[in-house]
Amino acid sequence: MKRILFMAVLLSLLCGEVMMAQSARQERREAWKEARAQRRAEQKALEEVQDSVAYLKAVEALKAGNWVLEADNVVFRNGMLRFVSSNTNYVAVQDGEGTVQTAFDNFVYSPNGLGGVTVQGQVSGQDLSQDKDGNIFMNFSVFGGAISATLNLTLTAGTNEASIYISPNFNGNNLTMNGNLVPYNEATIFEGTTSW
Repeated sequence: MKRILFMAVLLSLLCGEVMMAQSARQERREAWKEARAQRRAEQKALEEVQDSVAYLKAVEALKAGNWVLEADNVVFRNGMLRFVSSNTNYVAVQDGEGTVQTAFDNFVYSPNGLGGVTVQGQVSGQDLSQDKDGNIFMNFSVFGGAISATLNLTLTAGTNEASIYISPNFNGNNLTMNGNLVPYNEATIFEGTTSW
């Protein structure tokens, strides 16, 4: 009888230990999940602040007329999308002069030495507007020896993500560049040989 009583007490102690261990594991798991959720919330808040600062800098750069859209992808008129290097594919405006540059790997026609073209001209007819959501729109033209085009830029509200649609006036080789808009002095661009 004593042996049965002893076994019952031992079994109840073991069950209690197992239950306590499971409870401790559950508490650790819940604490880990809570800490992870808090880290994610902090990271999201930091990203929102960084995006907001980048947006304000981009808006000021547009107003000052000294900016660069560093493209990370280009969409051609047929809908084909190419991911590209942002330091060699860009549209830049500085002090009334506009530059459009493309540079592709394995591109046979390469007057700029980078696998694409670099054209410059004078910027005119800048029209800047903003919608109720904070998106910024700019329409302007660039005219030069090798370029005559209308450009339509859209800056997404709250970020420096932008898109620019380039429509040449004398041919249908339209393209869209998507990337980040930064002040000219913060750009990390490399300019190839200018055409004409």
